[in-house]
Amino acid sequence: MQNYKIKITFPSGKTIEAQTGSTPADLINEFDEKPEKIFAVRVNNELCSLNKGLFVDSSLEPVLMSSKDGSQVYRRTLCFILAAAAHELEPNNNVIIENSFGYAFYYTFQDGSEVPEKFVSDLKEKMDSIIKKNVPIETHFISYEQACQTFESLGLLETRKQLDYICPPRVQMNTIGEYTDLYYGPMMVSTGTLNAFKLQKYKKGFLILFPSSSKPDTVPDFKEYPVLFQTYARGKQWGKQIGVTSVASLNELVGKREADEFINISEVFQEKCISDIASQIHNRETTRLVLIAGPSSSGKTTSAKKLAMELQAIGYKPKVISLDDYYVGRDRTPKDENGNYDYECLEALDIELINQNLLDLFAGKKVELPSYNFVTGSREYKGKTLQISGNDILIMEGIHGLNDRLTHLVKPELKFKLYLSALTQLNINEHNRISTSDNRLIRRIVRDNNFRGKSAAATIAMWDSVRRGERLHIFPFQNNADAILNTALDYELSVLKVYAEPLLRCIHPGQKEYSGACRLLRFLNAFPPIPATAVPDRS
Repeated sequence: MQNYKIKITFPSGKTIEAQTGSTPADLINEFDEKPEKIFAVRVNNELCSLNKGLFVDSSLEPVLMSSKDGSQVYRRTLCFILAAAAHELEPNNNVIIENSFGYAFYYTFQDGSEVPEKFVSDLKEKMDSIIKKNVPIETHFISYEQACQTFESLGLLETRKQLDYICPPRVQMNTIGEYTDLYYGPMMVSTGTLNAFKLQKYKKGFLILFPSSSKPDTVPDFKEYPVLFQTYARGKQWGKQIGVTSVASLNELVGKREADEFINISEVFQEKCISDIASQIHNRETTRLVLIAGPSSSGKTTSAKKLAMELQAIGYKPKVISLDDYYVGRDRTPKDENGNYDYECLEALDIELINQNLLDLFAGKKVELPSYNFVTGSREYKGKTLQISGNDILIMEGIHGLNDRLTHLVKPELKFKLYLSALTQLNINEHNRISTSDNRLIRRIVRDNNFRGKSAAATIAMWDSVRRGERLHIFPFQNNADAILNTALDYELSVLKVYAEPLLRCIHPGQKEYSGACRLLRFLNAFPPIPATAVPDRS
């Protein structure tokens, strides 16, 4: 067979010829960056491992820890090392990934027993040993039958069931030494450079803490989120009670044509959660203002409407005020470091007007409410007035709702703060979690296309900027919440899949967003499609 040469282009513009079948690892010294800093590579805008074979002309871009993709590769690889080390220590009781808290993932034992302190310390020692040995991380393919046998022998039955839905003729596996597992995304090619992490006993399980992409050599201390943990725990307990804890379980329901019942139960459970929050507000007695905050596409507008209905059902007359109408004029709007208008910072809102309007309303005065014209970038008054009394209660939703500076003149006892997030209790399987950020991004892609005519590529392109705003203006205030509402419905990604996949497939390899599109398509591939007609009108 003739040996072909392919053309390789680097970010500097340098081009070389390479043997077909070469890997980025073979060419690692051709990059300007130090080899040990490169965790993965984009090949023609597709995120790949360094041991990915190259068979066509390719543009290569190094992926470093300082990037979002790089930090995800680092975490995924570290979780693989954790699973391998845990299996060696406790082969008959797998560790299960549960959910994330900031820069940490929470794990528990498969059988529900409490994880001992000694296991956590032994696990850290075992992981350190694997990392010190710089063990190769290999990728290979095995048959469907072999994969089923492997996961049955490992006791990873949710992963085994997932194969029944995907039904691939061959399965790509990841291997460290004697341990084999299945992960959704590229890994590093060896264990030697993953030194920055901590393990910490927490509740019944333990945490693995990671560095951030901005400080790759420093592992931050764990910050407690007690209300968030309780919300997760409630969702997890509910999932166990109804027997649906993974996407594999959801696939089974769809296969048995039992998805409709699960959809209705999911809706009722969320309605119960909203009803409980309405009861908390009622029991406060002094509450006059409900502040709703949450990251992008967490369901703020829909949840505000549902909460208003629940409050009406117990005798209140809720009035909704939009923070979007309180932006300062465009000439006063702050700009970010790139010179773009920063509508997500607190200073983009007229804080003094917000407080004055609220105080006047609580004093029983009639207030003319502003309306913001996004075309002209100016505030307008159109004769819309509001006056409250008796059982009237104000609902105000916006990203800064939990920041006390927003309503600094309003007495604390008058405020009830509600934080929203899409905290699905499902995992894909035992070792692959569902990212709340990806859940929201898929929501946003579908919403932006349906209501704003934006392409999936445009939504993905601005997502990093949205996430930056969330880290600065929303997440630091989670612990100020009086309650947290989980807005995720465990069936929703199956419904969104029907709309999102065609939009994502419109992104071609020549676009920077192709890497993100491939990741989301790979993620959605695990879910069964559910038609929107199965969703009740009240959702």
